[in-house]
Amino acid sequence: MRLLVLSDIHANAPALEAVLADAGRRGYDRAVMLGDALGYGAHPAEVLARLRDSGAECIRGNHEQMGLDLVARRGVWLPGSAGVVGAALAWQFGQLGAGDLAWVASWPDGREDPALGVLFRHGTPLSLDTYTDSVTAARDAFAGWSGRLAFVGHTHIPGVYAALNAPVGEWIKFQGLSAGGTFPLAPGVRALCNPGSVGQPRDGDPRASYALFDAGRQTFEVIRVPYPVEAAQTAILEAGLPPVLAARLALGR
Repeated sequence: MRLLVLSDIHANAPALEAVLADAGRRGYDRAVMLGDALGYGAHPAEVLARLRDSGAECIRGNHEQMGLDLVARRGVWLPGSAGVVGAALAWQFGQLGAGDLAWVASWPDGREDPALGVLFRHGTPLSLDTYTDSVTAARDAFAGWSGRLAFVGHTHIPGVYAALNAPVGEWIKFQGLSAGGTFPLAPGVRALCNPGSVGQPRDGDPRASYALFDAGRQTFEVIRVPYPVEAAQTAILEAGLPPVLAARLALGR
């Protein structure tokens, strides 16, 4: 069984289309989206429609949670919580119909798949909005969670934190996969696997990032795909969203 793993699309339809086309050529059986389909970009409805058409199983991210909280407060941000992120979410959730809002609200904050032995969550195995962005953060996650394998997003940086048994105790290492590559998941390894960001990479590479998990071979492969960045930038500017959201796409930051 091959699992397509997507995260942090951030309403970037050109990037999502490029990823789905590339993954379709490689072949996969199921798709899971680890949160933040929304936020930042100019194609919220288009991205949701494409995810629905693909049959992707969707997990809630912090941007979905913030947007749903905004809807519940009837468009009123809490003090200090607006800014660029808030401007994009307010515009995006204003573009969505009742069906889209109901679907996003139905996304769970994490899900376990006992058949695969995998936990899916946006931030860490323990939290929707905490970042797994350091060995210290990974150590805390491993200490508070007893599972073997988790797929997380949120950092926009592809890679694997792996916990290995050593004579001095549990040893944790990070293997970055920004250029793509495959991480073999040996039987004794516990791992937190991040596919990177489809729609807003932050590792200095503007190409879309996604992953394929081969359950039979126990491999996690990150793949980078070019997409028409200019199209996504133009759509952001034409929507009247903050220009910085367009500029950063070309930088991969």
